[in-house]
Amino acid sequence: MKPLRRAFFAALFAASLALAFAAFAASARAEGRQPGQGVKVYPIQSSIAEETFQTLLVVKALEQLGYDVQPIREIEYATGHLAIANGDATLLAAHWNPLHADFYKNAGGDARLYRQGAYSTGAVQGYLIDRKTAEQHRITHIDQLKNPEIARLFDADGDGKADLTGCNPGWGCEAVIEHQLSAYGLRDTVTHVQGAYAALMADTITRWRQGKPILYYTWTPYWVSGVLRPGQEVAWLQVPFTALPGEQAGQDTRLPNGKNYGFIANQQQIVANKAFTDAHPDAARLFAVMQLPVGDINAQNLRMKDGENKPADIERHVQRWIRAHQATFDGWLEQARAAAR
Repeated sequence: MKPLRRAFFAALFAASLALAFAAFAASARAEGRQPGQGVKVYPIQSSIAEETFQTLLVVKALEQLGYDVQPIREIEYATGHLAIANGDATLLAAHWNPLHADFYKNAGGDARLYRQGAYSTGAVQGYLIDRKTAEQHRITHIDQLKNPEIARLFDADGDGKADLTGCNPGWGCEAVIEHQLSAYGLRDTVTHVQGAYAALMADTITRWRQGKPILYYTWTPYWVSGVLRPGQEVAWLQVPFTALPGEQAGQDTRLPNGKNYGFIANQQQIVANKAFTDAHPDAARLFAVMQLPVGDINAQNLRMKDGENKPADIERHVQRWIRAHQATFDGWLEQARAAAR
């Protein structure tokens, strides 16, 4: 074959190959393999560092769908819900339902926000004391702290009142605690200690290790219950009756066995901007089908508490979880891509 003829056919082959590749790429996009290509996503989370694990897992899934996910920004829940509703942020992976019901409603509810499915279930909250004090003084209910002698057992600062390690302002749980302190007649004998929760709990655990009585609020999933294990080192306190504020009012917190720990069992959901999910049904489907076992969150949070708390550590934890659950992760993506077609 003459050189000119060979060059002609080589050029024709290259052009055909380029066209075929372009057609394949267009087909791939049409089929939804990269439905988020070129679309920016702005995730947010609260100041609770342990939420990074579940947030980053959502980020990794969105990136696999082609989205250009921006760095996670920190913002507290009430403001965060408003930011999502206004389009200044895209999603929050730790919306507690019903604890954050007021935040959701105040930001516009279903008209401006999207929440479907249950990202993590079995999130429980309540009041606990050390088991030794519970057994020695037969303390089973928080309203027993109306007795000044019982309350003084948990006095950490010498003012004669019990010190309850409580919930940060803006998290939602603080509103329930404040409401219940009044409902159960505990204002005169109990102080709700607020501040940097992780630091306050570190002090609480130190007091427990010194053999001193402790009284605190906590939730799961979180690392605290991996150190102070309910039923072993500590005991849950019941409440005398259900008392909840705002959108949660009227709901019953009693369990089927008759016990009442004062808080409704929550599910964590991914809440997102509704205009975004309307425009991107693949992302909406992803948010609805992702599920992360509460035990996996607890285990990762405990690793953070034990020192593996740097961004590189959390990245490694997420990648390790994905590898261990690759079929599940790929299944989420497949359902999301199918929704885009």
